[in-house]
Amino acid sequence: MDNILIIGSSGHSRVIIDIIEKEGKYKIIGYIDKNYEENQYIFNYPVLGSDDDIPKIINKYSIYGAIIAIANNKIRYNLKNKIKKISPNLNFISAIHPHSVIGRNVKIGEGSAIMAGAIINSNTKIGKFCIINTNASLDHDSIMYNFSSLGPNVTIGGSCSIGKMSFVGIGAVISDNIKIGQNSIIGANSTVLKNIGDLKVAYGSPSKIIRDL
Repeated sequence: MDNILIIGSSGHSRVIIDIIEKEGKYKIIGYIDKNYEENQYIFNYPVLGSDDDIPKIINKYSIYGAIIAIANNKIRYNLKNKIKKISPNLNFISAIHPHSVIGRNVKIGEGSAIMAGAIINSNTKIGKFCIINTNASLDHDSIMYNFSSLGPNVTIGGSCSIGKMSFVGIGAVISDNIKIGQNSIIGANSTVLKNIGDLKVAYGSPSKIIRDL
């Protein structure tokens, strides 16, 4: 199996590790996290260093790839750009739980994470570095753009669009044919019946735009 790194060590990273272990495709060598001392163990894996140490860690351990196990879209975006500058040849892997349901003609970009119980129906496109959390569903012909994410138990209808770096909070429902713009936030348990533009915070049932970001 190819050697990989887990970048970030929050609770989200433990979910990612569980998925990778269940997939059985890669060997996890350790964590990258600047907030912990080197050789400290988290979830039975050692911390190998910080972001800046990645080039030498790649050489030392013959690293094939990595996954950025950080839930925050903006942090994940910034960290990916930093890593690409210092280690341009590093591969970013995806993690897809064996107990997720992936429909026909679904496309999933590099660096994305699909959690247990997630349902992605046919002809759907998941961009790069996206997250579809536990028991979330994305119906047919929908699209998630790069670095967007769905919280647990989110329900997205058919032919919807979730813009780049946007986040849909836990338990929210988005009706069919709805477009969510870039860098927007949909609050937990919201019901979205109308399009939401870029850089908006919206919540409620039915949802209303509360403020700009």
